[in-house]
Amino acid sequence: MAGKNNALQKPVNVSPELEEVVGKGPMTRAQVTSKVWEYIKKNDLQDSNDKRQINPDDKLGKVIGKDQISMFKMTAAVSKHLS
Repeated sequence: MAGKNNALQKPVNVSPELEEVVGKGPMTRAQVTSKVWEYIKKNDLQDSNDKRQINPDDKLGKVIGKDQISMFKMTAAVSKHLS
């Protein structure tokens, strides 16, 4: 793995909407991803028939949209809230 130049390890700022889900930034992209998944599991937001699909609640919906989304597209939606 790359050292300190790895983009996943570089601290980023999070939007106010994303802060409601993951907490205060800045944090690394890896931490953001981990905290989003903690939130999804804690609030049982994975589809019961297809765990790859996420059913956002109101808080997460402000970040990734209100409609069901695949976990692969969710990462791109979350990235829009990082700077």
